[in-house]
Amino acid sequence: MGRYNPGQHKGMYIDPARKRALELDQARRNADGDRLLPNWLVKSGRGSWYAIGIALVVIGIVFATSKITPVFIAVFIALVFTALLNPSVNWMSRRIPRWAGVLIAIVGSFAFVAGLLAFVISSVAWQWQDLGGQLTNGIEKILSFLESTPLHLSITTDEVYEWFTHLIRQWETYITDNWQSVAGTVLSNAGVAGTVVTITALSIFVAVFFLHSGAQMWRWFINLLPSRMRANTNHAAEAGWSSFAGYARGTVIISVSDGALAWILLAILGVPLAPALAVLVMLGAFIPLVGAPAAMVVAMLVALATDGVIKAIIVGLGIALIGQFEGHILQPLIMSRQVSLHPVVVGIGVVAGALVGGLLGAMIIIPIMGVAWAVFSALYHRDPPVRGALPGAIPTQSPPPPATPLARLFHPFRWAKERRELRDQTRSSNESPVNEVSQE
Repeated sequence: MGRYNPGQHKGMYIDPARKRALELDQARRNADGDRLLPNWLVKSGRGSWYAIGIALVVIGIVFATSKITPVFIAVFIALVFTALLNPSVNWMSRRIPRWAGVLIAIVGSFAFVAGLLAFVISSVAWQWQDLGGQLTNGIEKILSFLESTPLHLSITTDEVYEWFTHLIRQWETYITDNWQSVAGTVLSNAGVAGTVVTITALSIFVAVFFLHSGAQMWRWFINLLPSRMRANTNHAAEAGWSSFAGYARGTVIISVSDGALAWILLAILGVPLAPALAVLVMLGAFIPLVGAPAAMVVAMLVALATDGVIKAIIVGLGIALIGQFEGHILQPLIMSRQVSLHPVVVGIGVVAGALVGGLLGAMIIIPIMGVAWAVFSALYHRDPPVRGALPGAIPTQSPPPPATPLARLFHPFRWAKERRELRDQTRSSNESPVNEVSQE
């Protein structure tokens, strides 16, 4: 006899054997229902539901992130700082206390950035007095070049100065007539400075704790999970962090290399504002696909305005060669093991990130995609790749042309072997089940 259980069925006795029989019957009916449908349709339906669930999760994450964008940016910057400074902190922690190593790394990184900015500002201020004369000389070279072309465009320097003066007067008139709206726009955007300060402070705060006790924080999180999930979670997290840290370090190395090479090129050519343009090229390397070309255009415009068309073309070619050196040598050498994404995927990702998050989205989408792919590759065990012809492929090779008498004379066995192999392959394809079904 069964035991009365008022929590499940009110006023009824439950027979365990009967309940088990009903469950087996229901499972059998579900299996029979699945067998009524084609196997591919059942699998496609389940896969569609899985894809819908994953898409809903991604949409929810993007929506939640859009509501706390400053916090997300601060945490992302903190992760970048942690990836860049963690090796040096680990090295110093073997000799000094870890908190001292964290302090030295943070202060040293900010000192490096401040020194770089001071160097750029001082170089611009030093060349500012000579920049006016160089601009005048460059404009005269451009005008003479336009006049020497087959179109014979005759534009004088006075006309160019008059055009610039007219533009400046238009801006002054616009600001005078709309000073209230301009002032309101400036005041409304004054909160951006406060947001930048908040993001910077929060990112430094989080990075300090990540560097000092990130391993303990991760161990605490792993201990919250069930024991059966800890191994896979830790394995996937290690793969994702390795990809993210490698991408961050590799991007910094490549950007610094691009900036140094651009500085050497511009200094050799005598282009003014070479340090500032080199820093611009270095920052442009952080934006995939579009950052470096944009920096190249700016450098060409400066060279065009100061030294004429020929110097601008030489600058463009030189920075293009630097880009080729980066794409064919630095990228495979540094980034091949970190983020293995196809250029088509990178291009689509950059455009999608720019549409969703603007410039920030274009900058962070590639490391996010790299982490997602690294986690997927760590958890998903793929079958061995296909070598040679694809399975089930129908041979479409056309017969070789008839052998000429000269070819039969020098290669008689090779031609006979190729024709025999082609005849056997054609015979086997005609006898395959695919052809039998098509004939029926």
